[in-house]
Amino acid sequence: MPVIPSTNALLAFCAAAKHLSFLQAAQDRNVTPGAISRQIQTLEQMLGTQLFLRRHKQVELTPQGRDYLAEITPPLDLLAAATARMQGEQNSGAISICAYPTFAIRWLLPRWGRFYDRHPEVDVRLTTSLNPVDFGRDDYDLAIMVLADGAQAPGLQTRKLMGVDTFPVCSPALAERIRQPGDLARQTLLHSAPRPADWRRWLTAAGWPTLNGARDLRFESLNLAIQAAIEGIGVAIGIEALLQEDLEQGRLVRLFAVERRSDHPFQLVYPAGKSQDKRLIAFRDWLLEEAAINNADDKL
Repeated sequence: MPVIPSTNALLAFCAAAKHLSFLQAAQDRNVTPGAISRQIQTLEQMLGTQLFLRRHKQVELTPQGRDYLAEITPPLDLLAAATARMQGEQNSGAISICAYPTFAIRWLLPRWGRFYDRHPEVDVRLTTSLNPVDFGRDDYDLAIMVLADGAQAPGLQTRKLMGVDTFPVCSPALAERIRQPGDLARQTLLHSAPRPADWRRWLTAAGWPTLNGARDLRFESLNLAIQAAIEGIGVAIGIEALLQEDLEQGRLVRLFAVERRSDHPFQLVYPAGKSQDKRLIAFRDWLLEEAAINNADDKL
């Protein structure tokens, strides 16, 4: 085990070194000058060297004392900063959330204000990422991920948020030229890198497993593929829950009645040890409530 002096002794030494006075150090530390003197003597005995030269009503650092002060100041500053940061985080009511970029932009953020109207005391810090969250490595309180229905993992709680229902979408102008799935063979099909199999799976569900578009365009995110569809560049496979506003406002048109429900829905995942965190539970319950409203609207 490493040998580390007591915190009181180190702080007494630093205060005395700052003021070159045991009396002023005692005032800083709210103890007696005798207590400062005893703590420093204990530290000197432990180190086996003299840290101060004692003079009448004044002290002076020895060369060894100056060297020791220079070496211990940075780690003590780091310790103080880490403690202040941790206290600030605990007192701020902040929770850290991770979600996919397209989910955050098209579903979560449009509803965000309703959560703060209800819970202004809870600070939610949102990070977006396409990478799976590893709670053993990543510092998140909750993640919104696409996982197999019924998926469970040791030490984690999982709650289904909503299903992933997919179907083709395009601009209203382009939709006028598409009457049946076979017409897609003359169109540009828009693909997203995070969901590369969506088109083939939907075509298979629609009974056209071998159909290919006249052209394929690939985008690094689903959000970009959807935006390209809005701009009339081609036809994208959309997720119903993420397109509600675009469909209602007429920016996109749904093609055909066939939709494919994935067996990997959106799920809420969080460490079981946080299941009693009131901030986290408030956010979780709000998400589930919003998803229930979204699902009810989709059935109207």
